[in-house]
Amino acid sequence: MLLTRKSVELLAPAGTWDALAAGIEAGADAVYLGGKHFNMRMHEGDFNFDDAMLKKAVGFAHAHDVRLYITLNNLISNEEIPALRSYLSYLNEIHPDALLVQDFAVLELVHEMGLSIPIHTSVMMNTHNEHAIKMLKKYGITRIVVGREMTLSELSLFRERTGIEVEYFMHGDMCFSESGQCLHSGVLFGQSGNRGRCLKPCRWAYRLIDETTGDVLDESSLGPYKMALKDMCMYRAIPQLIQAGVFSFKIEGRMRPAPFIRRIVSTYRKAIDAYIADPNGYATDEAGWRSLYENRARDFTTTFAFGATDKKDIGFTGEREPRFFSKAVKEAGFQDDILKQERGIDADTAPHRRLSVRVATPNAARAAIEAGADAVYVGGEAFRPLRPWTLRDYEDMLAFAKGKAKVIINTPRTTMRRECGELEQFFTALKAMKPDGLLVSNLGSLKLAMDIAGLPIQADTSFNIFNHLAAKFLHENGLSMACTSYELSFEQLREIVESTDMPLEVVVHGSYESMICDHDIPGMSLPSFNELDNPEVLDRRYALRDEADEIHSIRIDQYGRNHIYFAKDLCLYPYLDKFNGFASYRIEAQDYEPALVFAVTALYRDRLDRLSRDDAEQDRKMLAAVQRKSPRAWGIGTYRFRQSKNSI
Repeated sequence: MLLTRKSVELLAPAGTWDALAAGIEAGADAVYLGGKHFNMRMHEGDFNFDDAMLKKAVGFAHAHDVRLYITLNNLISNEEIPALRSYLSYLNEIHPDALLVQDFAVLELVHEMGLSIPIHTSVMMNTHNEHAIKMLKKYGITRIVVGREMTLSELSLFRERTGIEVEYFMHGDMCFSESGQCLHSGVLFGQSGNRGRCLKPCRWAYRLIDETTGDVLDESSLGPYKMALKDMCMYRAIPQLIQAGVFSFKIEGRMRPAPFIRRIVSTYRKAIDAYIADPNGYATDEAGWRSLYENRARDFTTTFAFGATDKKDIGFTGEREPRFFSKAVKEAGFQDDILKQERGIDADTAPHRRLSVRVATPNAARAAIEAGADAVYVGGEAFRPLRPWTLRDYEDMLAFAKGKAKVIINTPRTTMRRECGELEQFFTALKAMKPDGLLVSNLGSLKLAMDIAGLPIQADTSFNIFNHLAAKFLHENGLSMACTSYELSFEQLREIVESTDMPLEVVVHGSYESMICDHDIPGMSLPSFNELDNPEVLDRRYALRDEADEIHSIRIDQYGRNHIYFAKDLCLYPYLDKFNGFASYRIEAQDYEPALVFAVTALYRDRLDRLSRDDAEQDRKMLAAVQRKSPRAWGIGTYRFRQSKNSI
């Protein structure tokens, strides 16, 4: 590869006009910024650009031969769609060089309105495999911001196989969770990280405990800030970034002041130019490194660029944490005044209300079916010490369920290169087995399933369905059903159900994840943790205890990913009469033993059947009996809020 100044793009952030000017003057090839709505930095009123300033910014950048990208990279609720249409129409008039997007609704509207603006996927779309790219290219996507968990070696192969332009975060604040897959702030505070309002619960102090005994395990650890990831800094790895095929070098920091932007951009500009001019003779400019290091906020890391993270990548002490956006609080129980007052959903429901149950083991699946489940979701991630389902397990379950319930095969939530390779073989085997359908969690596994399996396909919660246009997008792409987002308030959920033809599923009970991450929390927190010498450490049940004494279970899957759970299980039993119009009502029972699976399924089967007969009576005695067996207390999650705070 022969390098020129146009071989790479140095992409600078701007939250104010002064920062925009500083980035351009310091040598940025492109800048990215957000309007006053629909972007991922909604907390700070003094930042971001109003419509008039956006137009002026585009003109200013273009006058300096600099590209300008506008972030439209959060989830959009139904009530915001009219404003989104108007905003997109205006953006089309002022001609930015691209939009960065997360929500499928934007792809739908760009197509519907015939807009000519190039589209880049935001990191929040969690694009992490080549099969997703094949689908996105159909919608005019010209560039992707890859997930932060992708190593440079994976990225290089990914770039080679897809041919798409790649943007990579190379300096600044990093999320601990996989992008787009953290619900903690949205459910706990009604301020969603997917809607630009994250209050950063990953930056809280936690203790690592044995979930079974409650014993504190990390007394001798480096500190309590288990998820306080250090800031990305790839300054010393510029050659590796360029040779991996990264085109756009993205600096994070739209809330940073102009002097900070000027210093960072000029430092990287000098280093990139030096490498392009003489790659063979290049050496890191230590003066530039000192400038970055001495003016850092947090300490630095290269996160996943060169492999898995370890304890050196975490700021355990919290000493260099520049700001805490919130503190730990108790999760809401049945603080249900808002939900009690809400108008029920005005939509037709099938005479028989479909009940689905996601389970972890064959015995749990049998229990759900015997208790009246219409469908069981089986397979996918197996949380240790459980082991993954085998092909024989699926065959046996299909035989057991025949004539009683549908068997839907689950797939992993994250499908990097390894998982995609396994899914190709798995889907081929399923063609002969003929289960009743597949449950997928991202566009890549959807594409593989469509190409290979030839089965009905459902979308899981990780698609973050937040409006009827996103549901329409999935319906148009061959999905038979989609599960709605956990972060929707009831009012926002009602708007979707009343305005879409797509069959929708809603989770009404169970344990659910606040985030999924590729970091090994127990391994980084425990000095004696060594899975090579003691593989049994992987099978221990760990949990995080926050400063409000809430316990968040950690589940480790067969791929080594850590799934962090909310402290309370969702329970919508008392309010099911309001949840009309759904194609399916779902219980998340992956963390339940078979006896509890049976009891919870029977509880909801009875209630749904009563509602089908227009009988609103609740079995309070049965409800109390199930509650006593539950491993966690119950709550109503985000339904305690009138809305997930909006983006306008």
